[in-house]
Amino acid sequence: MRLYSLKRFVVGRPLPTAQSRHERLGRATGLAIFASDPLSSNAYATEEILHVLILAGALALSYSLPIAAGIAALILIVIASYRQTIRAYPHGGGAYIVAKDNLGVFPSLIAGAALLTDYVLTVAVSVAAGVAAVTSAIPELFPFRVALCVGAVIGVALANLRGVRESGRLFALPTYVFVVSVLGMVAYGLVSTALGWLPEAPYEPHPPGLEGIGLFLLLRAFAAGCTALTGIEAVSDGVPAFRPPEAQNARTVMAWLGAMTVTMFLGITYLAFDFGIVPSANETVVSKIARRVFGGGFFYFEIQAVTMLILLLAANTSFADFPRLSFFMARDGFMPRQFRAQGDRLVFSNGIVILAGLAILLLIGFQGDTHALLPLYAIGVFISFTVSQSGMVRRSLRLREEGWWWRIWFSAVGATVTGMVLLTLVVTKFIEGAWIVIALIPTLVVTFLMTRHHYRDVAVQLSLEDFAPPPPISHTVLVLVGDLHRGVVRALQYAQTLSPSAKAVYVETDPEQTRRLEERWGKWGMGVPLIVLTSPYRSLLGPLFEYIDHLQQRDEHHVVTIVLPEFIPARWWQHLMHNQTALLIKGSLLFRKNVIVTDVPYHLRH
Repeated sequence: MRLYSLKRFVVGRPLPTAQSRHERLGRATGLAIFASDPLSSNAYATEEILHVLILAGALALSYSLPIAAGIAALILIVIASYRQTIRAYPHGGGAYIVAKDNLGVFPSLIAGAALLTDYVLTVAVSVAAGVAAVTSAIPELFPFRVALCVGAVIGVALANLRGVRESGRLFALPTYVFVVSVLGMVAYGLVSTALGWLPEAPYEPHPPGLEGIGLFLLLRAFAAGCTALTGIEAVSDGVPAFRPPEAQNARTVMAWLGAMTVTMFLGITYLAFDFGIVPSANETVVSKIARRVFGGGFFYFEIQAVTMLILLLAANTSFADFPRLSFFMARDGFMPRQFRAQGDRLVFSNGIVILAGLAILLLIGFQGDTHALLPLYAIGVFISFTVSQSGMVRRSLRLREEGWWWRIWFSAVGATVTGMVLLTLVVTKFIEGAWIVIALIPTLVVTFLMTRHHYRDVAVQLSLEDFAPPPPISHTVLVLVGDLHRGVVRALQYAQTLSPSAKAVYVETDPEQTRRLEERWGKWGMGVPLIVLTSPYRSLLGPLFEYIDHLQQRDEHHVVTIVLPEFIPARWWQHLMHNQTALLIKGSLLFRKNVIVTDVPYHLRH
């Protein structure tokens, strides 16, 4: 009862199924839930470009502008493609569904595995980056970074367990404050530069170039900056979470997301170029821009605070989409059926809990190190981009709906460019850790196929088609006793209701204890015969299994019911003071054919 009360306090009161329509999202809250990941990537996308370009020297940083322009064009193409996907799949059109409908089972499973992997990594990377911002400002917290990461994941998970509408309210304000703050910084920086309001920038030492600028380095920089695209597909995965008309609201949110992302990304990149900012290990590019624009005053620290907050909350996008994608795949039999169930608050609670657990394991394993996690990042999302847009190309060619001839170009160009980015990421980050994701995705695909095979096999074995009437069965009821007390007497009474010929079985490990039991059996044994099995090696299960085998040798359809008396202590901690023999016996008999175990609890008072 206390656990139930604690759950109600943390998660909230249960919501009826009829309330599900009212728990859906409007455009404003939908943008806050699904856009925190792609919007937060602006905090580091420009920096990733500069980190690659600086390898060729400070002069190479000028290439950041055309690279950013190319990435911005790709963002708009991908946005346009996914808006078409939402129109075509108004009930949810993520990469998994699009690929299954147009490319077949295997491509859809690859897309599903890639997205699930990326959602877990998004939570880990976003939380680690947000905590890194905190520990940079307060170095004394650095030794506790893993604990802070775990606490942040648990906090976001609990917010999502309370329901999508409540989590949207919680995350809406930080998301919009971040957008307004960054756009305000960009606008003020541009105006101040044009009017000469800013003081001369301090000189930043330029490290010497280690590589000449070339096509491969430009591709590396382009691929690194494409982290700005992570999370864009989230809206198309979450269409069913919007209020009616779902598809129209999702398409509008997708357009808002594209406009905000491109404006922020280009603005940050231009200011970084204009201010001559060089990336460094101890300060982010956004921090350097804010310091240059605002100095060290209130607005600088406000930019840092909201950047930290949006990075922490970027994990929320994954908490919205991982459970929903798991639901789709579980519905098709590729994941355990538990992922199909909605919890008390009309959310897919199992998916939320599993996602939080996997992200916590990653953060603990990598000690909350953002740079150790980044090489694993973005591979999955670009696999899903490429597969999804290839699926839309196939759909356009197959259905040839009105306007298909011009819509297909968005998907075709998007699939080509994201495929090239994917190959670049695989080549450049393979040794750094991308091989883990590349090896994990085929493993997940095999697991999905094995899961579906299991469910189909179970369905065949349980089917009543061509099923002959079962033969008659014989039945023996055995009460397994280790002593004689009130709980055993209750179990003997129960066994006699199952079969008047029920028997009690005692495995002898101490002859003196057997003598004392037999002396009291005549008074308290309820007329049930007592069978004593000797155990020279003091084994409980061995003689019991031999006796069951003996009973079942007479008839292969003979059923043996084992009645287990078990007293239940009043306090949970009191279980630690008693052996768990009943649990051991139930576990050992679980996989024996034609053996039924019935537990008869006797509850002790306080």
